[in-house]
Amino acid sequence: MTWQKQLLSMINHSKDKNIALAVDVSTDEYPIETIRNIITLFDEVKEEIPLILADYKLREVTDTKKAKNIMFHTHGRASYTDALEWGQENGIEKLFYITDVTGHFWEELKIDYDVVWLIPDKFKPQVPFGKTFNLVQ
Repeated sequence: MTWQKQLLSMINHSKDKNIALAVDVSTDEYPIETIRNIITLFDEVKEEIPLILADYKLREVTDTKKAKNIMFHTHGRASYTDALEWGQENGIEKLFYITDVTGHFWEELKIDYDVVWLIPDKFKPQVPFGKTFNLVQ
């Protein structure tokens, strides 16, 4: 099964939950068109899912319907704390996070919801919690 079908299956299984999608915008070295297609896929399964754009801080919180011109940066600095805390504060039950997981985690961060790290590479990073899923196979 291709990663696209697997991702669609994961989204479909989660569509009755309070889900959100986060995108690490700290680098423009990701497959940008693939990320845009993933955002569209999420919106087709469940309209107007919260979309969090973050690097070392929250850049924008919008929804998948309004995500038109995402600005990716080139500094490569990422921290996942603000986006993960946003999910905690907003009752998110499952967060899908597109990132290479090379950023910073605040060690004392407590998350009580599911996180799926969507990795736009073949790299298999260690994550402190949640599951990883590679967008390239």
